[in-house]
Amino acid sequence: MARVKRGVTKTKRRKNILAQTKGYRFDRSKKERVAREAIFHAGSYAFRHRRAKKREFRNLWTLRINAAVRPLGLSYSKLIATLKKNKIGLDRKSLATLAKDYPAAFERIVKNLA
Repeated sequence: MARVKRGVTKTKRRKNILAQTKGYRFDRSKKERVAREAIFHAGSYAFRHRRAKKREFRNLWTLRINAAVRPLGLSYSKLIATLKKNKIGLDRKSLATLAKDYPAAFERIVKNLA
């Protein structure tokens, strides 16, 4: 059986790992072992933060809706309860966009609910 030397494969793998850590500081961008560990951590953070981003945006929408509704004499929870009671299917994202970008339209919607 022929002897297999792994120089090309090993170099390719190392270049790939170091290419993924481009922009990292110190040994994390220069040494293979440290770089591999940095990639694993970065991947787990990316996975976790993709989930957290959804929570953070929902909180932002809630804040925006509440801030827009307070001057109209309502609270966020009362607005959402009224929307559900009237079977209006506007989600929080679209409500927050209306409140931020089109306050007059948002005000008309809230006035029509009461």
